[in-house]
Amino acid sequence: MKKIYSLLLLVLVFASCQAQEKKPQLVSSEAFESKIESGKVQLIDVRTPKEFKQGHLKNAKNIHLYDQDFGTQIDKLDKKETVYVYCKAGGRSAEAVEIMQNHGFENIVELEGGTDSWTESGKTLEQ
Repeated sequence: MKKIYSLLLLVLVFASCQAQEKKPQLVSSEAFESKIESGKVQLIDVRTPKEFKQGHLKNAKNIHLYDQDFGTQIDKLDKKETVYVYCKAGGRSAEAVEIMQNHGFENIVELEGGTDSWTESGKTLEQ
């Protein structure tokens, strides 16, 4: 009987730890725009520098996902503050979100569909 209670307690502890884990938010371009409009946010573009120069969201910082120092660069950000991340279509930003979670970031908001969805919704990119 003690083993059953011990097992049950272990399951409850594990479940409560899982519930506390914060999930990144995947949001539409409209919701993303409303969250970043103040300009005083950590806004990260994980595309290549060439893609970034062709057009990016206003006030974004380019930290290329596949640079060798990506981990070092994101570690310079405030991990307790919300980080907003995007790429072209959503694949690289999803990968970046996973890396950021492994680096201890607590609040991450990802632009669903990347800059493709941003421009499709009629919004422009900065040059």
